[in-house]
Amino acid sequence: MIAMHLPTYLTLLSTAEQALAASYGCVADGHAEEADVRYPCVHFGHRCTQHAETLAPILPRYQDRRQAEPDRLSPPAISVARAGPIGLLRDLQDLYQLAHLVDITWVLVGQAAAGARDRALLDVVAACGPDITAQLAWLRGRMKAAAPQTLLAAP
Repeated sequence: MIAMHLPTYLTLLSTAEQALAASYGCVADGHAEEADVRYPCVHFGHRCTQHAETLAPILPRYQDRRQAEPDRLSPPAISVARAGPIGLLRDLQDLYQLAHLVDITWVLVGQAAAGARDRALLDVVAACGPDITAQLAWLRGRMKAAAPQTLLAAP
């Protein structure tokens, strides 16, 4: 068997989806008074959990070809939501950064799946990857809506 880095990125993707799901949950709970934040975050968190679950059956197929992983491969989840409007804006920015990592990792795994002609993995990428695009669009729009009031209004 040829060693490869695809298993490393599959693990990164699964771990990042789980971190994003946990982060959405933390932000939803920490900003529960903001219904337009809480409910989308809960929904997106469930979707990220589903992505990791959908990817899970693929992981064992590549584990025997796994190479050593670099340090700091897995991203940290948001563990505590910040308080107030500026805290919400920063939490949304952190979600945005983590979602971007997930997004580009789906793209890279998709490229590798195409190169390997792995139909099952391509199907998973096609099913899960577009969800992150929708999440990024919502996060960007919500941050843009919050920015003027948050950054210009005095407390």
